Amino acid sequence: MKTIMNTKYIWLLIILIGFSACNEPEDVLEGTSAELEEVVELPTLTSGSADFSKYVAVGASFTAGFTDSALFKAAQENSFPNILAKQFSNAGGGSFTQPLMNDNIGGIAVGGVQIPGSSTGPRLVFGGAGPVPLSSIIGPVTSTTDLLVNNPSGSFNNMGVPGAKSFHLLFDGYGNIANLGVSANPYFVRMASSPSATMLGDAMAQNPTFFTLSEMGGNDVLGYALSGGDGSSTITPSAGPPGVGFDQTFGFLVTTLTSGGAKGVVTNVPYVTDLPHFTTVPNNALEIDAATAGQLTGFFQAVAGIFTQVLIAQMVPPAQAQAIASQYAIPFSEGKNRWIIDVPVTPTNPLGFRQMTEDELLVLTIDQDALAQGYGSVALSNEVLQVLGLLQAGGTPTPQQGALVIGAVNGIDDGDALDSDELAEIKNATDAYNATIAAVANSNENIVLVDLNSILGEASTTGIKSGDFTLTTNLVTGGAIGLDGIHLTARGYAVMANEFLKAIDQAFGSNFEASGNLVNAGDYPTNYHPTLQ
Repeated sequence: MKTIMNTKYIWLLIILIGFSACNEPEDVLEGTSAELEEVVELPTLTSGSADFSKYVAVGASFTAGFTDSALFKAAQENSFPNILAKQFSNAGGGSFTQPLMNDNIGGIAVGGVQIPGSSTGPRLVFGGAGPVPLSSIIGPVTSTTDLLVNNPSGSFNNMGVPGAKSFHLLFDGYGNIANLGVSANPYFVRMASSPSATMLGDAMAQNPTFFTLSEMGGNDVLGYALSGGDGSSTITPSAGPPGVGFDQTFGFLVTTLTSGGAKGVVTNVPYVTDLPHFTTVPNNALEIDAATAGQLTGFFQAVAGIFTQVLIAQMVPPAQAQAIASQYAIPFSEGKNRWIIDVPVTPTNPLGFRQMTEDELLVLTIDQDALAQGYGSVALSNEVLQVLGLLQAGGTPTPQQGALVIGAVNGIDDGDALDSDELAEIKNATDAYNATIAAVANSNENIVLVDLNSILGEASTTGIKSGDFTLTTNLVTGGAIGLDGIHLTARGYAVMANEFLKAIDQAFGSNFEASGNLVNAGDYPTNYHPTLQ
């Protein structure tokens, strides 16, 4: 049996040799799965004219790594500056320190008491249907990062301070705990070198050789947008001296940061109203059946009729009174309708409400339960229904009853919506900031500009392709924006870091992209589990 088997394999070998002798090697491999893979040898990484030995990141929330409405340790470790620093370390970069939070809960306490506010509390998590507070999943939580207990000692390479506006970088009381709740920022209180230190001063004290100045101007318009333009937070003006107006402040920041010969990257400001915090809640979500549509139409016809008589009683000519009041006879139809919003009282809109237009926006934090109970349309009480019945029967209501009907209009408050005038203010300010940023960048050979406005605009429309993923700005599912609808996910920050590296290659002759030293965004998460503490 052994001899037979040996003979069989000898003949097989002879046949294989004969077959191979009649063909070139490539003929044998053709059509098989054994095709040779071409090995591409990548060039060695070089820093070009950039010196990464002392990298300092200056900015606000994005620079800090803020996500899911909080700053916490894991998010800081996935901040875009920390991602950049790891790549810089392969090209002569030095150590990179961050003022790490004490936990992964997020938020800050003072003497064991949680600081109130949407940006200083524990993080949001995914609750199965949407963003929910961490406490709703794991129970009551209090941040263990405490300004009176465990502030880290600097200096820090990451000078990102959530909430900082452009002029805050020059404010010498911004890190003074005595000013907390008035003009100080708790995140800078943790990391400031002294109570009188400025963000810019602490950055410059490190003698940076390379820097990033990210999204200056973002918070200067974002605060206004988040407040719905209700006047509680104003847009920073373009004009004014350093520390007051954006234009001179930004120019001063760049001039100072480059004064020692450092090179750096700056970004422009995205249109914040493209972010899901402002685009997730539709403005036409008042979905009603035909009967309800008829009732609402009849109600607003009654409002118009009552107000016509009010104006006539005020000696307004009947035709003029009818023309003014007719705008309140708002029609509704079966299906989706736009909400009613409150607007400033003007001579042409004396009642101060109207239906939303197609471009106007609602904020993510609007009370959804209230919308289901008549917020944004009409709050009908038994008394109002009685007056409507009187009108339907042909009766004439008293002035008090008429006022009761008009008062039942339950328009969405200014703080929950952005109307067309407010949207125009935000866009105009953003465009003005970006014109200044571009001019400063173009006039300084040590600066390269990353067009964050276009990048996030692409994410909000077609999406950004990164490896095996396409990132969009859709809340929860898009992958680019965290659960607060404003700040990036870790994966989004990785994409941002790659855009910085590409810009550095183009401006300063490095080769991070060509040498294979961009990061794989897919290695970074889009969310953090509730058990991460």
